[in-house]
Amino acid sequence: MFLERIEVTSLILIYCGVVGALHRRSIDLIQAHGLISDSRLPLDITPVSYDLELIATPENEKFFGKVKIVATWVEETKKIHLHADEKFEILEAKITHIGNDDKNNSSSTAFTPVRIGVERAVVRRGSPDLTIFLEKPVKQGSQCEIEISFTKNLPNTTTDAIFHSSYVDSRTKDNQWFISTYLRPNLARKLFPCFDEPAFKAPFTIHVARQKEMTSISNMPLDRTEDMKEKPGWVWDHFKQTPPMSTFSVAVVVSNFASISANQSKDLDIRVWARPDFMPSLLNVTDKVEKIIRVLEDFWKIKFPLPKLDIVALPNFQVNRPADSWGLLSYKESELTSKGSWNLAHEISYQWLGNLATPYWWSDAHINTALVRFLTAYTVLKIDNVDAGNNWPMTMLYSIYYEFSKRYPHGKSTVIKQDSTSAKIELVFRMLNYTLGEQTFKEGLQKFMKDRQYKNFFGDDIWNALTEQAKICKKLDDDVSVNDIAASWITKDRLPVVDVARNYDGKSAVLRQKLFLRERPHDVPDQDKFVWWVPIVLLTQSNLDFSDSKPKLWMKMEKEVKMDNVANPDEFIIINPEEIGPFPVNYDERNWNMLARFLQTDGRTKIPVNTRAKLIHDAWNLAYAGDLSFATALNMTLFLKNERESLAWDPVFTFIDHIGRHIESPGIQEKFQSYIRNLLTPLYKDLDEPSDDENESKAHLRSSCEVFLCGAGYKPCIEEAQAAYKKWMEMDNPDEGNPIANKYLCPVFKWGTWDEWYFGFQRVLKFPADRKQSERTYLLKTLAGCPNDPSTIEKFLNFTVLTQDEHFKDNDLYLIYNMLTGNPKGYSTLFEFLRENFDKIKKRFEAKPHLWNSLVTSATTVFKTQEGMDKISKLYEERKGDFGTADFVIEKAMKDIKEEVAWSNDNLPVIENWLDNYLKETKAKSVK
Repeated sequence: MFLERIEVTSLILIYCGVVGALHRRSIDLIQAHGLISDSRLPLDITPVSYDLELIATPENEKFFGKVKIVATWVEETKKIHLHADEKFEILEAKITHIGNDDKNNSSSTAFTPVRIGVERAVVRRGSPDLTIFLEKPVKQGSQCEIEISFTKNLPNTTTDAIFHSSYVDSRTKDNQWFISTYLRPNLARKLFPCFDEPAFKAPFTIHVARQKEMTSISNMPLDRTEDMKEKPGWVWDHFKQTPPMSTFSVAVVVSNFASISANQSKDLDIRVWARPDFMPSLLNVTDKVEKIIRVLEDFWKIKFPLPKLDIVALPNFQVNRPADSWGLLSYKESELTSKGSWNLAHEISYQWLGNLATPYWWSDAHINTALVRFLTAYTVLKIDNVDAGNNWPMTMLYSIYYEFSKRYPHGKSTVIKQDSTSAKIELVFRMLNYTLGEQTFKEGLQKFMKDRQYKNFFGDDIWNALTEQAKICKKLDDDVSVNDIAASWITKDRLPVVDVARNYDGKSAVLRQKLFLRERPHDVPDQDKFVWWVPIVLLTQSNLDFSDSKPKLWMKMEKEVKMDNVANPDEFIIINPEEIGPFPVNYDERNWNMLARFLQTDGRTKIPVNTRAKLIHDAWNLAYAGDLSFATALNMTLFLKNERESLAWDPVFTFIDHIGRHIESPGIQEKFQSYIRNLLTPLYKDLDEPSDDENESKAHLRSSCEVFLCGAGYKPCIEEAQAAYKKWMEMDNPDEGNPIANKYLCPVFKWGTWDEWYFGFQRVLKFPADRKQSERTYLLKTLAGCPNDPSTIEKFLNFTVLTQDEHFKDNDLYLIYNMLTGNPKGYSTLFEFLRENFDKIKKRFEAKPHLWNSLVTSATTVFKTQEGMDKISKLYEERKGDFGTADFVIEKAMKDIKEEVAWSNDNLPVIENWLDNYLKETKAKSVK
């Protein structure tokens, strides 16, 4: 073991370039992580095992390490390519030839280790690539031990590969420190020099130095502890050797944490670690973990792959997601105290898929991530978590429908593309689980895991295993492969819609698939060439068997198919029930109307809530896209007067918001708000008062209902908000803090008095510097975005834009402009303000063109009607040449608004006519 600093013997660092090697890829996807480069290590040397020693001393803000890598020379070479952070200080490097990996040589002659000289080491500037040049080539089949001693700073930040942090023990008031690692996705190179690619799996033997009163944990159970002779009060913890694993799976935590163990696990040691005073909050975690592991063991038919699992609650842990190292999971404290099991199930799923079986390269990490997410949902549903059932998969579906139906999906955001791609692949797994049957699906994945455990895999390995099992179970024709099905969905940043045209006399139907486009114009190039493998699962009104998910047929990259003997003329049909595949379905008007009428009867519960939600969601999305009449879509909401399931309501709130933003006419707005009040009031009255033990879905439903009812002018809601707000206005010192819930602010600023709004405005002007600035930001957002009175908005703009008050900085103005675009009254008033004060505003911002451009953008780009278009065109003609840097903004605005005008002309008369009839009938019923 080493402790003291070792002088550099034969290592000279210079900078140069390193050329990577080519690797095989499966179904091509974008890089799984934006920070993963394409630089690859050559395949001439592969690791056989690692021996890693670590000692960290927070008081010196340093850590020291020594890594011994036994490696095999696949090809003769005199260069060793490794990953190593350029911030390492290398203390010593030794290369020793220790044997030959010659399976054909039966000689038992002992091999005498031979030291190999090192000429120099080369680190590429700005890149973690280390090349060690040897004095002579090492022959193919040789095994050498690469030993590197190093040191590096130990940061006090939880975003690095190894870090230290601290917390105050509430019992002793002492400051306690701890050390932890966080190596996902490719940060092992910042902890020790290594072959830091997922395909280079090897066993690890890990040794950790610590103070005697502390505890260390790692991937495997502790083997033995011995005193550190050269440093009194310190010991070495030696851990048992791991199975072969990737470098990112390495984990170490050194702390004074307390722990609790699971009671029921006999062959698996489950422990939860946390600071002692936080431990009472985690008493139910081990029970959750045991349930999750039982479900996953049953799914994979493979026991938990290690003898122990440690779960750590880290104070002040600031990363985006937990550390899911093999056998050691580290979470934020808040993540382990949540009611549900999602966070635990998600990271535990990686113990099999990601650690036991590992993607060859990051291009397959999307498939790995997607399958883990599917398994997480599967697991949580199996252990009867209600919220998981209500949140999955519909919430995810809505977001990817919106994203993939845009003219330009993802924009320039790599992160959005990564997330939406993984979500879509997860839904492909869900589709296969339904269409192949759960048992076939599980057996196919079990076959895959049995073959690839302790190894690496490509995405194709998963699809091939599923294909093989599907053929055995006769779930797919011989000429069909799961790879073909999956590729048709994964390789397109798009989704289809299936149009169904029924021939009621002939009991047949023609199904056509096409690209689903929600935004206008529908001018995506080559859209007629987009086709998918689409499973057609069909149910009829007389046979609503939602357990039957076997497709009647597959649309095998076909634009159109015909189905015979579909249903009787007086029966509705449902295609793609339970959202088995990620695609909406459009029916002819007659079938939609039969569905709408049936949902208003007591028989609607024969249709599960997932499918009820799907029918509403499909209808509104298709109407928004111009493929269905809004009258039909609005008819699909009539059954909601008796609906109390939060999942069925989720899409409704989204569409109320979307359509509300398109209605600029005060007359239609008033009718639409009456419709909202009639729709939501019965639900609001039926919802009980909040309770401590209610599930998250019900709480979310109540909150959304209140927000939209208040926004629509529901008097009891407004009166409640004003009563709460009055308490703030009557405080002796209202600037000490806001004593009321944020939900009350917008109703007061929208429907309340000028005095109430002005009181809120004064709180922004007098906001104390020592209070949380996020509170001021929220208050400013509601002051700008909520008012319904143009005169209030105009006064606000006069004060913030023209007066140049010191209280309002540039970021405040950006926020105000943006919030005004969400309300027709807001952006209409902003436009009039710009028109009337054009010269003053332009002069005010002549040194800040970014603010001028932002104001012009917010004032001109969100109109939806011909009246708005005419206003902008007139202003442009009157001020031609005066817009300066914002000239391109208004030209683009006029082009885009033409599409909005076409949408409004097509749909607003239909919506208004339906609202007139609805409100007339509602009034007649109330009179009776």
